[in-house]
Amino acid sequence: MMLEQDTGLSLAIAQIVQRLKGSSLHSQLERQARGSLHKPEIKLESLKEDIKDFLKTSGWEKRLQNAVYSELNVFPSPCHPAAPPEHMKEPLVYMRKAQGSWEKRILKSLNSMCTELSIPLARKRPIGEQKELFNKWNEMGTDEPDLSLFRPVYAPKDFLEVLMNLRNPNYENGDQPSFRNHLGLIQVPLKVKDIPELKDYFSELGLNTGQLGIDDSTQVPPELFENEHVRVGQTVLTEQDSAAAQQYVRQGCPTALRAELWALILNISNQPEDILYYEQLKSNVIQHDLLVDSLIYKDVKLTASNDDYYFVFEDYLYQVLLCFSRDTSVLEHFSYNSATPPKSYIRGVIPFHGFSMYVAPLCFLYHEPSKLYQIFREMYVRFFFRLHSISSHPSGIVSLCLLFETLLQTHLPQLFYHLREIGAQPLRISFKWMVRAFSGYLATDQLLLLWDRILGYNSLEILAVLAAAVFAFRAVNLMEVTSLAAAEAVLADLSTLKVMPLLQIFLFATVT
Repeated sequence: MMLEQDTGLSLAIAQIVQRLKGSSLHSQLERQARGSLHKPEIKLESLKEDIKDFLKTSGWEKRLQNAVYSELNVFPSPCHPAAPPEHMKEPLVYMRKAQGSWEKRILKSLNSMCTELSIPLARKRPIGEQKELFNKWNEMGTDEPDLSLFRPVYAPKDFLEVLMNLRNPNYENGDQPSFRNHLGLIQVPLKVKDIPELKDYFSELGLNTGQLGIDDSTQVPPELFENEHVRVGQTVLTEQDSAAAQQYVRQGCPTALRAELWALILNISNQPEDILYYEQLKSNVIQHDLLVDSLIYKDVKLTASNDDYYFVFEDYLYQVLLCFSRDTSVLEHFSYNSATPPKSYIRGVIPFHGFSMYVAPLCFLYHEPSKLYQIFREMYVRFFFRLHSISSHPSGIVSLCLLFETLLQTHLPQLFYHLREIGAQPLRISFKWMVRAFSGYLATDQLLLLWDRILGYNSLEILAVLAAAVFAFRAVNLMEVTSLAAAEAVLADLSTLKVMPLLQIFLFATVT
């Protein structure tokens, strides 16, 4: 066993070294080490140690630590050396197959749209059109192209239908006793946490811990906690330590420090080469017109443009999403994503109805396009991709749906059975909240407090817990309804909800 752990560790180290070798950080470290040779404190007889000391005192060692920490957070630990590469994408064969056929459906829908509208998947823009786009890059929202014929490739409810039909072929006859009692829409046996495990996992959200987002904590006067928390946050930023920042945001981010803390956790520093990379993506957008561009326009017009909080960011959304659709570095995440990129002009992620809402909240924090872009890209390859691909990962949407249904069935059985009897399966209502990580449903200040915890715990499980907590909070009204439409009406507006008290009450005041 010990030997296996050692092998796993050395594999992980080898993988990280390999990945960092190709990075700009590697060449910067080499340059710094070479440059330090001329310094008087570097002695030939103790060369190795002196260079190490120099990298430590000059802050480069910390940057290397943050890069390693970032790799550990993003990439799964390496599989057994003999395991095939698709195992890293998704260990369960039936999940891989389901994801594959879902992708075929999406591409078929795209191709048929191209045929119907007689438009190509991609074309080079004529010079005049390129100039025009270049000149109005910062005001694309004023454009009103006719998009009436375009339709979103799919909406969350289409995706839910696919997840409801997932089955593990090994349990075809319902011969798995522990799972037979699950009466929700998700019918695959995955291990999800119960309330005691969740309490343990989210222990920093407990009633006795200071939290940002709780106005009347019983233990500590909020302003006392807040002042101290801000002071600690400033120290964390001074130290520039990603791991410390991740631990810190579990109790919430002070508004003034959030943008910097998130960037530190995601290891985004907006170096000159990052800005140059963004500019290259922008010039690709200006030169080529993709079918996906129209889908992005349509999505922003249907969602963010109609949102009281986000309509002002319309131009930012176009810039970020159009660049994202051209970014081949995003393809790297497919090595640990159950999905596979299409092998056509559309090399990246195909947006669905609501996709632009992953970017919208970030516009409150970052106003410099290349920084905003990098933050979104990192949030996507760490978290958001899991919300629209089929996998068995604990943060994947299938596990989140199962966790949500299990929490409701176990802790609010009467409500669960009542809604099920009247044809209002709770997941039919909560699915869209989880797929969009609650963006567009909660007030922005509350959403950012929720996303603090996603970053802090490097997990999306909190989305399922919050969805269950919302049902618990509105349980009395929901027990009165007699139809799906009436249940949806009770839960139509979440904009007045306070996230942290709901989570605390559900997790720590529920009798288990």
